[in-house]
Amino acid sequence: MTIEVLDGDLSVCQVRDLSAVDWGQPLCFAEKTDEECSLVCPTGCAPKDALAREDGWRAFRIAGELDFSLVGILAQISSLLAGAGIALFALSTYRTDYILVKGERLRDVLAVLAGAGWEVSGKKPPAGD
Repeated sequence: MTIEVLDGDLSVCQVRDLSAVDWGQPLCFAEKTDEECSLVCPTGCAPKDALAREDGWRAFRIAGELDFSLVGILAQISSLLAGAGIALFALSTYRTDYILVKGERLRDVLAVLAGAGWEVSGKKPPAGD
């Protein structure tokens, strides 16, 4: 399988509501429960009035469309990264899964996944990052 590295830094925010979300961004996730509203968006678009905010995330996705009958893909990635001491933040859409990791660990993530047989496409971090 192939993972696609996405360009740009992301922020994970806790917000009061979702009314000011810029849905025109290429990557924007919002989740609302009875306890909170969370937003993942490009860092430059993060709300100034967020209740809490963590910057410095990078994202990759599993390329293609994942059938709902597929089992264990996210678990495999999670296990590989946990074994390397790398934390992740996972999000799913109808078509595929997105995994966020801290930007300074992206090179390590790609090495771990490539070592396990995953192909990598998209923008990779420059050497030394």
